[in-house]
Amino acid sequence: MLKTDEIIRMMSSQGLRITDQRKTLATLFSDTPGYLSPKDVYDYMGRFYSGLSFDTVYRNLRVMEELGVLEQVMFEEGVKFKLHCREHHHHHHMICLQCGLTYPITFCPMDQTNVPEQFKVVKHKFEVFGYCKDCNQEEANVE
Repeated sequence: MLKTDEIIRMMSSQGLRITDQRKTLATLFSDTPGYLSPKDVYDYMGRFYSGLSFDTVYRNLRVMEELGVLEQVMFEEGVKFKLHCREHHHHHHMICLQCGLTYPITFCPMDQTNVPEQFKVVKHKFEVFGYCKDCNQEEANVE
């Protein structure tokens, strides 16, 4: 997991101005192993910065995602963000719906896909959602 100063260095090296709010965002994502919704981030940031707008928070999340600091995943309940994993090769993820634990998928399903000649793929995402071993056992113990 990246430390706060590493995240700040990444943002700064890409030309992003480092404000106190962005330092707080870096700390939040450094300390959070799972996914956060924009509302989670907004509620957290609101404790430190009165008058902060949701739009400002969301705009910062999008900028951090565009710079490769954060990953964005679409869950059924909406978009969530987490610190970008540091895998240096192309890969996808399996994500636990309960705890947010993420496992890399080490092959690309697109490699087995027959893309029509008249279609040019420029980017893609592939996520598999389910329950990790621990959360699956918790579910079984409840029943």
